[in-house]
Amino acid sequence: MTTQHDSAELFHALHDPAAPLALANAWDAASARLIQDAGARAIATTSAGVAWGLGAADGNRLDRDGAVALIARVVGAVSVPVTADIESGFGATPDEVAETVARVVAAGAVGINIEDGHPDGGSVLRPSAEQCARVAAARAAAEAAGVRLYVNARVDTYLLGAGPEETRLQETLDRARACLDAGASGIFVPGVTDPGTVAALTAGIPAPVNILAGPGAPTVAELAKLGVARVSLGSSVAQAAYATARRAAAELTATGTYTSLADAVDYGELNALMGARG
Repeated sequence: MTTQHDSAELFHALHDPAAPLALANAWDAASARLIQDAGARAIATTSAGVAWGLGAADGNRLDRDGAVALIARVVGAVSVPVTADIESGFGATPDEVAETVARVVAAGAVGINIEDGHPDGGSVLRPSAEQCARVAAARAAAEAAGVRLYVNARVDTYLLGAGPEETRLQETLDRARACLDAGASGIFVPGVTDPGTVAALTAGIPAPVNILAGPGAPTVAELAKLGVARVSLGSSVAQAAYATARRAAAELTATGTYTSLADAVDYGELNALMGARG
């Protein structure tokens, strides 16, 4: 039986630019099972998809209890390592972040994403020292639990367009290195897929770099050549699923037809995948 310790060690090892960890983010147990069945080596949750599925908006509006309960369900649904997007930590203080991480680890996750965008929104980032204190608290909580948690520190300079464009790369590198010094395992820089910038990030960050990808972005193989160790789809898979729901509803209402559902996963296949017996 694979232990949480073993799962954590495996998850760390999967961050390799020679064969980047490709993550199609899940938002519930069924999506996690489908993603694992497609051959995924690990499961990552999407905070946006989780929040939407639980009836909340993304952006630190979901309550911690709901988020942790969902993480536990995802962990219980799959046999591969699970990393959880915990937004900015579901807590106002480092101590509260530590409490969140302790509960996430107890739920069985072996990794987290923690972002540095200010909870009040806009293009404001938390001061680097403040974010580092939160990363350090996360690391300390994991160590107290005896789990080598993969702490993926998200730097939102590009995603939020924070600061002058001409200094954004250096600001990202500075914030990344500070997070690593505070105990982060890797760095997630969403909002940038330009090859030149990505190459500069991987060259300047002495740890695995995670890029958010989607239509129009370089392929996983191309990102690997740029030194990227992890590629995520974020909320886009959940968005695509909800787009199907909207198309089907609009078609049914407008024309009384059902062609939008032609590519649905077979009922029996999905039911079997979820372990139904009958």
